[in-house]
Amino acid sequence: MKSNVVWEKDLTFSASTETGFNTIMDGEGKALSPMEAVLNSVGACSSIDIVDILKKGRFTLTKCECVLEAKRAENPPRVFTDIHAHYKVQGEGLTEKAVQRAVTLSAEKYCSVMLMLQKSVNITTSFEILAGE
Repeated sequence: MKSNVVWEKDLTFSASTETGFNTIMDGEGKALSPMEAVLNSVGACSSIDIVDILKKGRFTLTKCECVLEAKRAENPPRVFTDIHAHYKVQGEGLTEKAVQRAVTLSAEKYCSVMLMLQKSVNITTSFEILAGE
């Protein structure tokens, strides 16, 4: 995996991956911050796992949303100290047991972003099954 990050101006940088995707990041709130990118990656990575696990369990999903809340250290380097990921899932025939299993498997076995952070960040999860539309 490769990425190229280039300073554009002020504290704005463009990042491009070898797969051809581009992102603008900024340290002054003009674009996504690097820490926001990490937090988003936690939600996206784990949500991919959850959707994949539930689909493999033959559930038809209509929604999977991950609401994240993070706390950072008071002093530099202001790392994340806590991250809570709350999943809102909706679909046909979903059970508490199936969703809990998917969330647990993601957090403990499959989500590389969560697993990479878990030694230094307290990561917790919760979920709710939304009623049908």
